[in-house]
Amino acid sequence: MAVARDTRPALSRVPDLGDAPPGSEHERALAELWESAPGWRGWLGTVDHKRIGIRYIVTAFAFLLLGGVEALVMRIQLARPNATVLTPAQYDSLFTMHGVTMIFLYALPVLSGFANYLWPLMLGSRDMAFPRLNAFSYWVFLFAGLFLYASFPLGAVPDGGWFNYVPLTSLDYSAGANIDIYALRMILLGISTTGGAANFVVTLLRMRAHGMSIDRLPIIVWGTLTASVANLVAVPSVSLAFLLMWLDRNAGTHFFDVAHGGRPLLWQHLFWMFAHPWVYVVVLPAMGIVSDALPTFCRRPLVAYEAVAVSTVATMLIGFEVWVHHMFATGIAPLALAFFGAASMLISIPSAVAVFAWIATIWTGRPVFRTPFHYFAGFVLMFVIGGVSGVMTAAVPLDWQLTDTYFVVAHLHYVLLGINVFPVLGGVTYWFPKFTGRMMNERFGRLTFWVVLVGFNLGFFPMHVSGLLGMPRRVYTYPSGMGWDTSNLLTTIGSFVFGIGIVMFVVNALVSARRGQRAGANPWGAAGLEWSVASPAPAYNFAVLPLVASRHPLWETRDAAQRSSMRVGYRLAHGREALAVTPLAAKPSAILKMPDDSCVPFVLALLSSAVFAAMLARSPALVCADGSRLYPAMRYPSFAHLSDADVRALYAYFMRGVAPSANAATRTELPFPFNQRWALSLWSLVFANRDRVTPQPSKSAEWNRGAYLVQGLGHCGACHTPRGPAYTERGYDERSPAFLTGGINDHWFAPNLTGAAPDGLGRWSADDVAAFLRGGHAARGAVFGAMAPVVGKRTALLTDGDRHAIAIYLNRPARSASSSKVRSRRPARTAPSSGCRRCATR
Repeated sequence: MAVARDTRPALSRVPDLGDAPPGSEHERALAELWESAPGWRGWLGTVDHKRIGIRYIVTAFAFLLLGGVEALVMRIQLARPNATVLTPAQYDSLFTMHGVTMIFLYALPVLSGFANYLWPLMLGSRDMAFPRLNAFSYWVFLFAGLFLYASFPLGAVPDGGWFNYVPLTSLDYSAGANIDIYALRMILLGISTTGGAANFVVTLLRMRAHGMSIDRLPIIVWGTLTASVANLVAVPSVSLAFLLMWLDRNAGTHFFDVAHGGRPLLWQHLFWMFAHPWVYVVVLPAMGIVSDALPTFCRRPLVAYEAVAVSTVATMLIGFEVWVHHMFATGIAPLALAFFGAASMLISIPSAVAVFAWIATIWTGRPVFRTPFHYFAGFVLMFVIGGVSGVMTAAVPLDWQLTDTYFVVAHLHYVLLGINVFPVLGGVTYWFPKFTGRMMNERFGRLTFWVVLVGFNLGFFPMHVSGLLGMPRRVYTYPSGMGWDTSNLLTTIGSFVFGIGIVMFVVNALVSARRGQRAGANPWGAAGLEWSVASPAPAYNFAVLPLVASRHPLWETRDAAQRSSMRVGYRLAHGREALAVTPLAAKPSAILKMPDDSCVPFVLALLSSAVFAAMLARSPALVCADGSRLYPAMRYPSFAHLSDADVRALYAYFMRGVAPSANAATRTELPFPFNQRWALSLWSLVFANRDRVTPQPSKSAEWNRGAYLVQGLGHCGACHTPRGPAYTERGYDERSPAFLTGGINDHWFAPNLTGAAPDGLGRWSADDVAAFLRGGHAARGAVFGAMAPVVGKRTALLTDGDRHAIAIYLNRPARSASSSKVRSRRPARTAPSSGCRRCATR
């Protein structure tokens, strides 16, 4: 008979139980262990979950303000018919950036900020499971946002909508780097989201206080846990979609090109398999905020806790069966329409469970009407309006009439913005004392709430009317006389009022953080563990890890059997230590050594972002009228130094004067890693010289013309300048002693082209050099072998003036450096076998 054994890891030692009076030596020792170092090193290297959580919230609010400004500019354009404030291209760019910012850079990151700050405090732990991964996830999120907004100064703003539908985002319709920026940013952001999700899951399973069993978890933990599991499943789908799109645009694949056997609808399936669950990813944690904070102001526990927890999980499970809800008008099979329509209606049932629980909690409690309560009550109203409009669009025949109208835009804003913003504003107000140790201004907070509530509904409810009257979405203007004028004007006015409310909230938070009334540990009289420590929480969270005996540790009766212990618990002060527990019952299973602060997460995030940025440095495709593409070789040496006029001339020549070759590209013979595009792109980003050739006033016009041709189009230094350890040229112009003094390329020696004697051109006259460039021979030398095509197919085609200008420039006096050391490495060969010849003969 098999005998079951306890396979749980044994504790490295028995944790000591004890207390820690305020100001004790134990607390001072913990503070020394857990506090971050002062200065920039501590700021960049901190792994404190509280500081990271605040950074998420602040950064997300910054993106909220940016997205709001973009929305207001669009609303100015749509306030009246036939407006010309924005061009169609500008509107498309703002429309895309607004959607991407609000959905991906605000809605989830701000909730991640709450979870990062609150989870260890709510669960009775000292940190997240993977502190450095936590820091890395934040830095990647920040760099992904900056990566996206760098598109503005680069003049390559994404304009394909936040949904990025193909084929409109293919090279045929969007040949610039704007779509690549969006695709790479989404993959980069997916790294941050996936890392954060894994961290939350492991933290929940193992990093809890003794006794914090699975049936005692706060609802916000249930909501964030469910969202994190969903992210682990859904984010790879959209990352794959954007990777396939990037390959279609950069590697010649045809996953979405119907002309070559691809399927455009594949994009919609992959995208909405992620994007519809994403709705619940940004809704369920917000619902958790309300479920945990609302009972504080009702002076009673949440009604039907178990039902709300189960409905949270059920909502996400059904949410994965609803993605085709967004594709009812794409011509899918009737059976699929019936299934996904039913699922779209079914998901309203678990959502309604939470609504009834909130209403019952208010009804049976003794409400205290403070500012957070106002936001939570307003959230219930937004939830009902957004939910009802969602059920309406679940009816397939009605969806066919409403799809791609402003009715859907209204529904989207109530669901993604209303159901998110109101809990977030209420949550910030509620936990502001824990964040800062001060209270937000109550009177100004109530005024802000009414401005936000009125502005939001005035701004977005009229969109329902516009949609029912047939106004299509994603249009930059509209004609008068269609019945849309009044509703659009009201929407614009309401949007500005809502924006003013958000600014008022931010001002209140900034002022209160400096001058607000000081708060105690538990100013609201709340029930959660996070209110058992000082405000703001110390770096180590808990001087002793609590022993939990109920779901509401601070609201327990005096019955000793139901008493949690806040002051006597596990001390754990032998370095940075945390307690690991069993997944369900939360019994101690291990003592964990937590990592110290480190700048490694910041550096890795920066390098990851640099790699993705380098992937934009592809050779630009010149698209011909028939769709054929030409890829110029030697991009940086040939083109980066040229004037804009010459680049345009080259573009015109390639577009109109060169027939694309039908031959397949030959396989590169370069060794690894130089045969990898990503490696070359990263090398180019770090080392390539992109400086324009600047004329020198002290030199003649002919000399300056020669310098421009040698350094730019001629790229003579690529072969004739010695290279350093990273294969970089040791000089890029005549100011460097090593420039054109001879180099080795593909194991062949390229000779000295400076005015040095005897190994350079010191004994050559300018006429000798010009004759050599024209015919391949002169009084002092002749071309032979592999160099013949370079002269015959390149320099012989130059004008006499350009050849003479090159000769004048090359015949300048030599600097002190000599190429003798370089020449001695390969004395027997004096012509490049492939470097210049490959470019000249293709």
